[in-house]
Amino acid sequence: MTSFAAKVFGRVERLCQHLPVALNTFLVFSITGEVSYLVLVEAPLEADQKKTVWSSWWKMVHLLAQYFMLGNICWNALLFLKTSPSIRGVFLGGDGLGQGWRYCYTCETHTPPRCSHCYDCKVCVLRRDHHCVFFGQCVGFRNYRYFLSCLLFMWSGLLYATLMNAEVFIVILKEGVTVHSVLLLLIPWIMLVSGQVSARAFAFAFIADTCVVGFLLVSAFFFFHLFLLFRGQTTREWYSSRRPYSLGLLGNLRHTLGIRWYLCWLSPLIPSPVPGDGIHFEVTGSLEPSR
Repeated sequence: MTSFAAKVFGRVERLCQHLPVALNTFLVFSITGEVSYLVLVEAPLEADQKKTVWSSWWKMVHLLAQYFMLGNICWNALLFLKTSPSIRGVFLGGDGLGQGWRYCYTCETHTPPRCSHCYDCKVCVLRRDHHCVFFGQCVGFRNYRYFLSCLLFMWSGLLYATLMNAEVFIVILKEGVTVHSVLLLLIPWIMLVSGQVSARAFAFAFIADTCVVGFLLVSAFFFFHLFLLFRGQTTREWYSSRRPYSLGLLGNLRHTLGIRWYLCWLSPLIPSPVPGDGIHFEVTGSLEPSR
């Protein structure tokens, strides 16, 4: 009985770990689909413009922009999940041992100063920033570029979607700020269940609300991590107000995003290797080679 309960608990735990990823995927594609509908069907608003050449070019540009952002979000997220941030495969012994090193009794190995054990991932993570509950994986030295790029395109995509959904808010509030319109914006689920609105009105209101709330949350995450990137800090180091590993603005960009830091934002397919001393710096805290 105990073995059966353990198996059930293990399956439920694995399901809960993948649930945030599935929910985020559903929301991203739902927002993209709704914005595509707004572009193709609802816009432009003027009837005499709907069949003009300008309208066709306008729609094409909007569709290209939004699917460029969607592609970057999905590809960066996939690479983030596939890139292990753990210390597996990193040589941590020899002359690198020094001040600030600790011994992890769980992993049974010495770990450098910026490395810490994650009890969710069950492994030590090199330059661990935090465990991202939305992806179910730690953010560390190896996958930070993909995490930050994904945040960038999520932020720009949600900004774009919020602006495109401005017309939805205008339509809802067209007859004034009434109790019905306010409740539709604040609690669309209850309005749908109670039969006060149609499924179509609910879908538009729910996605418009999701765009605004998501934009505010992602803005906070993105600009906070941009601030940490410029300062050469991790979230853990920010809590303690320490900056012992800052290499200056340009050095921090190169060390985190690679030598092509100015191009890697455009696509995860653009190679941007970290300078050869990157791993050495994370392990030893020094850019000087070991002797």
